[in-house]
Amino acid sequence: MLNAASSTALTFSSTPNFYRSPSSLSIVLPNPKTIISTYARSSVLAVMEKAITRGHLTVADSEGVHHFGTRSKGSNDVYLKVVNNDFWMRILFSQDLGFSEAYMMGDVEVDSLKGVMDLWLDNESGMDNLSSAVSRVTSAISGISNAFLGQTRSKARLNAIASYDQSNELFKAFLSQEMMYSCALWTEAEGGVRGDLISGPTPGDLEAAQLRKIRYVLTAAKVKPGDRILEFGSGWGGMAIEAACTFGCEVDTLTLSKEQKALAEERIKAAGLQDVIRVHLMDYREIPPSFEKAFDAFISIEMLEHVGSKHYHGYFKLVDFALKSSNATAVVSASTFPESRYSGYQPEDFMRKYMWPNSCLPSATALITAANTGSEGRFTLEGVENHAAHYPRTLREWGRRLDANVRQDLIVKDYPSLKDTAEFDTFRRKWQYLFAYAGAGFAKGYITCHMLTFTRPNDCPATCD
Repeated sequence: MLNAASSTALTFSSTPNFYRSPSSLSIVLPNPKTIISTYARSSVLAVMEKAITRGHLTVADSEGVHHFGTRSKGSNDVYLKVVNNDFWMRILFSQDLGFSEAYMMGDVEVDSLKGVMDLWLDNESGMDNLSSAVSRVTSAISGISNAFLGQTRSKARLNAIASYDQSNELFKAFLSQEMMYSCALWTEAEGGVRGDLISGPTPGDLEAAQLRKIRYVLTAAKVKPGDRILEFGSGWGGMAIEAACTFGCEVDTLTLSKEQKALAEERIKAAGLQDVIRVHLMDYREIPPSFEKAFDAFISIEMLEHVGSKHYHGYFKLVDFALKSSNATAVVSASTFPESRYSGYQPEDFMRKYMWPNSCLPSATALITAANTGSEGRFTLEGVENHAAHYPRTLREWGRRLDANVRQDLIVKDYPSLKDTAEFDTFRRKWQYLFAYAGAGFAKGYITCHMLTFTRPNDCPATCD
């Protein structure tokens, strides 16, 4: 381990007879950590010098102020202050993951998280030069591990615990009333996808946009009163409640989170829908034989990110198993990678390490291919939509509500360790980072958000002749 002390001293208390010194010889060697930190700092600054060609970055640390890129009207201008020299090592060895850790730990301060994310993505090709041999090896190992081990049945439950078996009170604090933890759909009724930036957010905007999303999905699924719906990924019951209450459907919904199941069932009972909605604590791979050809519609909203690339075929095979052979529709939505970025081997990053362990973003093409092979051609692709433009505003709304509602005195009940102010600040910065990180990714096209609709072969479209 590296010694955290500032120096290491080697002292010789005596000298040979042929040489007399007035005092003992003392050699002070630099601390190994200091050497590595100095190397990391010089390496990172050298890369920034060449990498930042779009926008302007000011970096201030204990040794001075550095400027990168050029200022121009309308360009991104970011100020970054290094508080702890561990920042340089985090960046050198872990790049964007290292930056997220530095931000959460308070090793760096920035005037705008969004500005940092935009600057990084705008200059991404140059920033790739930060990748060290160590980080390339660890990325490859984590990517292979995630692909092959990340979504076994036992691991899937552990992933759900880390992702969703957290305090329901935390999610209540920033989600809208129906508690949809997914992309909303905005229209001119709320000023569009940038309405909050142009005229400011107004109360009820997020609720309206999330309700619109639920109804949009249910309409795409062509459900009618009396239909039976299968849902993978219950959330807190928002979709199931609307399907039963407004559309007159019966719903079986699956989750791996005990916390989600408990609150979903509480909300379902409060709505008087416990006789038509059943919440199952169940891995989707364990659906019972009684589900065979029992459902008129299948819906899954942003759960596919937790399936894993090697399981897409099996996932759609089960969807085919559960849906009726005719007049049946499947609607799935997921955060996705554009085809040019997609790989079945996705290394650890901020999302996969701190938010959704072992998650894997699919691409639209990967899902369409898996739907075709998993169903043995018994699905017809009816629609492909990209809702990515709607996600940044959703994330901004969540961020505002988090900042307004998550207070230390309210959250320590569920997270006792957050009594420590430093721990609470780290916790809060993690969520702030998530919303900025994801928002920039969607806004810059680094990630997308697709909704795919499948029908059975020869199912008739709406009357058209």
